[in-house]
Amino acid sequence: MSGTGDEEVLARSFEEHRPQLRAVAYRMLGSVPEAEDAVQEAWLRLTRTDTGSIRNLGAWLTTATGRVCLDLLRSRKARREEPIDDTFVPDPVIRPLTPADPEQEAVRADSVGLALLVVLETLQPDERLAFVLHDLFAVPFDDIAPVVERSATATRQLASRARRRVQGATPSAEADLARQKQVLDAFLAASRGGDFEALVAVLHPDVVLRVDAGALVRGAAASKVVRGATTVAAQALTFAQYAGTARLVLVNGSVGVANAPEGGPRSVMGVVVADGRITHLYILADPERLGHLDLTAAWAG
Repeated sequence: MSGTGDEEVLARSFEEHRPQLRAVAYRMLGSVPEAEDAVQEAWLRLTRTDTGSIRNLGAWLTTATGRVCLDLLRSRKARREEPIDDTFVPDPVIRPLTPADPEQEAVRADSVGLALLVVLETLQPDERLAFVLHDLFAVPFDDIAPVVERSATATRQLASRARRRVQGATPSAEADLARQKQVLDAFLAASRGGDFEALVAVLHPDVVLRVDAGALVRGAAASKVVRGATTVAAQALTFAQYAGTARLVLVNGSVGVANAPEGGPRSVMGVVVADGRITHLYILADPERLGHLDLTAAWAG
């Protein structure tokens, strides 16, 4: 870059690509703050690069962001002494539930389901990069290969292996927001009314509840995985007193529930609905991570 004018042009171009870069980083990391940091690092790397040699800025930024995320994932994996806990729930992206524009919300760059993000957490870092960049953002394998330091053929195999894992583990889901809302309305009504039978009826017999309350919470509210309609219904009734302050929002593009008494987030729940019943529930109740969430926009909807 030769001057302030060039820097301003580059900065404007970068801002045009920021939404996609944030989407890439969020899918790679499952963390909103880490995704923002990764995008910022991609910008810093761009400012240190001879931009005259870049033929396609969008493609360069996408792979650069992927490289930053890959380094973070590898570092994260190296720090862990044990595999990721079964109770982990990625950072949710919360939007207002606005009936006027469901189509617009459905195609938002950040509307990737929590269920898919949970599955992505089980992949090896290189597999995750190959799958996310190729399958979700149509980046050619020839461009991904240098990032993972493999041949294009080997990179294709990484993505294929990841794809099989994702397809085998990601639950099928109802796409219609109105139908999702009907099921969630019934769930909340049953919870508020303490109606155990109604709760069981709205849950799939093999429903799975995953609660991520963080490492410091103990007792009944601690992190856990609960399976089965009757067990999950009993768990829901245990915390029925909080249902009165819950409201429906969009959680990663699907209808979910946020509980924020007096504006402070207590929990966010994403769900998977299929055939009129809830098959999976993902609750983030980690006070530290919830403190980073901004529910202002969702509460204004």
